[in-house]
Amino acid sequence: MREQAVFHLEEHGQTERSQWVLDSPNPPPLWKKIFTSVKETILPRGNKFCFSSKRKTSRGHAVSCLQNLFPIISWLRDYKASKFKDDLLAGLTLASLSIPQSIGYATLAKVAPEYGLYTSVIPPLIYALMGSSREIAIGPVAVVSMLLSSLVPKVEDPVANPHAYRNLVFTVTFFTGIFQTAFGVFRLGFLVDFLSHAALVGFMAGAAVIIGLQQLKGLLGISHFTSKTDAVSVLASVYKSLHHQIASGEKWNPLNFVFGCSFLIFILITRFIGRRNRKFFWLPALSPLLSVILSTLIVYLSRADKHGVNIIKHVKGGMNPSSLHQLQLHGPHVGQAAKIGLICAVIALTEAIAVGRSFASIKGYHLDGNKEMLSMGFMNIAGSLTSCYVATGSFSRTAVNFSAGCQTAVSNIVMAVTVFLALELFTRLLYYTPVAILASIILSALPGLIDLSEACYIWKVDKLDFLACLGAFLGVLFATVEIGLLVAVIISFAKILIQSVRPGIEVLGRVPRTEAFCDVTQYPMAISTPGITVIRISSGSLCFANANFVRERILKWVSQDEDDLKETSKGRVQAVILDMTNLMNVDTSGILALEELHKRLLSRGVELAMVNPRWLVIHKLKLAHFVDKIGKEWVFLTVGEAVEACLSAKIART
Repeated sequence: MREQAVFHLEEHGQTERSQWVLDSPNPPPLWKKIFTSVKETILPRGNKFCFSSKRKTSRGHAVSCLQNLFPIISWLRDYKASKFKDDLLAGLTLASLSIPQSIGYATLAKVAPEYGLYTSVIPPLIYALMGSSREIAIGPVAVVSMLLSSLVPKVEDPVANPHAYRNLVFTVTFFTGIFQTAFGVFRLGFLVDFLSHAALVGFMAGAAVIIGLQQLKGLLGISHFTSKTDAVSVLASVYKSLHHQIASGEKWNPLNFVFGCSFLIFILITRFIGRRNRKFFWLPALSPLLSVILSTLIVYLSRADKHGVNIIKHVKGGMNPSSLHQLQLHGPHVGQAAKIGLICAVIALTEAIAVGRSFASIKGYHLDGNKEMLSMGFMNIAGSLTSCYVATGSFSRTAVNFSAGCQTAVSNIVMAVTVFLALELFTRLLYYTPVAILASIILSALPGLIDLSEACYIWKVDKLDFLACLGAFLGVLFATVEIGLLVAVIISFAKILIQSVRPGIEVLGRVPRTEAFCDVTQYPMAISTPGITVIRISSGSLCFANANFVRERILKWVSQDEDDLKETSKGRVQAVILDMTNLMNVDTSGILALEELHKRLLSRGVELAMVNPRWLVIHKLKLAHFVDKIGKEWVFLTVGEAVEACLSAKIART
């Protein structure tokens, strides 16, 4: 009697737990998910909606909303003079690197040098107000500048119509900011993840090689150069230009090459010294500015510009002018500007978030990706209205900012103010700066974009990932930027598709001396229960792409188990248990496949049981009346309970 009472108690407990699975609340509708996503992005966590009056006053809610949108309000209260001292030093060091790099990257983007300096003023100020990273340095970067110089000239010629080209660059920057803001508000960060880490490594390496080859124009003093970006076209253009000079009797002037190579060697030596001795961290940061000052003095004193040295000439000074009326939002090129803006938005966000998170992990704090997208979007929208082009986080300048001991985003404010003062006071002094020096500064920043050790690691760990890496590298190098990105995304999608279409179907067994059921292939010691086949679907979704494969694979396993049982004279398979713990979603094709599986199993006299279907899955299965078809008594919370119930049913039948 006592054993019977215990049995009934356990059976009642199992029935109650199964009912928990069946009675789980319905998932929220789609509109509510979107609304919640926007609310969580704009409002602090744990806070009720802004206009609610239950917990705080309306003033308190307004303050909390502002603190969430502008993190500077939170940490500025505890800001001390000691922190400002560190930020001041870091900001000045950052400005010494940012000024020459900004001029160089502007020439790479095929806009006037002052626009690079403008981009180092307004966007860093906006980011300091809205960004959550303490170390990231904002401004123009090589890869985005190369993207603009390779994509925008296909729409507007920078040589034939420089004003239209510049206006289109501002429009692209505006759309970049719009897309980045939308990614943040609607939590669409997963779109950025379509460009995988491996693809980004290959893309960056290919872009670095292309950027380096393009600097041959400034380094060799070539006047006629191709607008194409692939390696073959660039090298062919260099050869034709030099050959044309020799054939026409023009004497090639080596002074540009001498200037560029000399200061490139100087910058690389200072970088080597800075890495070997941390006390001289400031030396590689100052060396580009020292190179600009020294080379400008040499050209001015020796009048080398009269002897064939190319100089940048006039750099417009003063505060950022408004570019609101230069945006082409109603012209014929709006669609193309939006497309380029989307590409720039993804690349810029991917680079910035990767840089920000790497340094945040060193300092031990979390970086909210959606808030970063929001701040990046706002700063680029503001930048597009103030004569800036696309800005993002720079790895080289962020490393300098970190090494200089920055404490907060105030270092970005110091840098922006310093660049603004340079625009107001010193732009006339840049007239005699050699173009070759800008090329050498850009070349010195490129080794950081090529990560051979990471490429080797990707090859070692995942060959398909390496294929995406190689595809992006070769696509950028020998075709175009778009083709390189497209190849990388296609390979990444193909990998996802293969994994979705052919998900893992695992046969489970009980691991001895435990209650765990694990894959019998991974754990050979796991014991299968005769007459009961336990199968786990290792896929996030049972959908049109994999439903038929899953159904046929399960039926194949059941047939194999029946053959094995016949050979050992242990009867036949009487139950199939589907462990749905890993299954997050199911569509109508998946439900039809389950119904077909149930019919096929019933025709063989085999019962079908489900274990722990997730929230959305059980909701859809109830709506489709699939739970009623298999019977509510065949839905369980754990695999162990399902096995025990199947054994009890088996005993009852016999």
